[in-house]
Amino acid sequence: MQIQGHTALVTGAASGLGEATARELARQGAKVAILDRNLAQAERVAAAINAEHGAGRALACACDITDTASVTAALEQARAGLGDARILMNVAGIGSAKRIVQRDGSAAPLEDFTRVVQVNLIGAYNVSRLFAAACAKLAPLEDGERGVMLFTASVAAFDGQVGQQAYSASKGGLVGMTLPMARDLAQHGIRVCTIAPGLFATPLMQELPEAVQQSLAASIPFPSRLGKPEEFAQLASQVVTNGHLNGEVIRLDGALRMAPR
Repeated sequence: MQIQGHTALVTGAASGLGEATARELARQGAKVAILDRNLAQAERVAAAINAEHGAGRALACACDITDTASVTAALEQARAGLGDARILMNVAGIGSAKRIVQRDGSAAPLEDFTRVVQVNLIGAYNVSRLFAAACAKLAPLEDGERGVMLFTASVAAFDGQVGQQAYSASKGGLVGMTLPMARDLAQHGIRVCTIAPGLFATPLMQELPEAVQQSLAASIPFPSRLGKPEEFAQLASQVVTNGHLNGEVIRLDGALRMAPR
């Protein structure tokens, strides 16, 4: 499916990988809905895209992916402002690091595990099911394709480190969901893929001390540097344009395999 002229929804698009993805899709001619809980930041990104590519190319939508009413309202706002969406990029997510047995000997709080899975896994599914139901009603394009959706997992889905139980479980859930969703939605002409990024130069990563960032970059076999958000965005856009890519999980990590800690 070509990107030019179609409407794309990008969750977590107010910063980091989501922002880079929204900007790349807009560069390639899409109209982009910037979905994020942080409406002020989403408006900043939308304004920047509109300034660069012309008014009406991006729209900021407040969206809590764990809240069905919020997602439904955001999707309707995007449809009304930009037209029917055929592209969904699930990039929103949160992190967590908790040892099962805490320093004081107590068990890790269940609420932390629940919150991470609720956002990263259930939230992504929530947006996807609503997007798919709407997309399935659209007229088919070439090859019978109606749309494409992408999940953002992590190498932690495969190489989770100490303390990453919740994060790895949530990202592993996205990996496990990819193929059955692709098979399920095949009848509707909707493709489903997942990218599992490694260590990227996101705002969260850049909050770490420079020495820590350099150490992490050195652990990547090649190239020995942090990934650029633009590289994630390029791959995400290629998932859209390569019509035979479906049901696949793609690691984007410079051959990194995470150590236990």
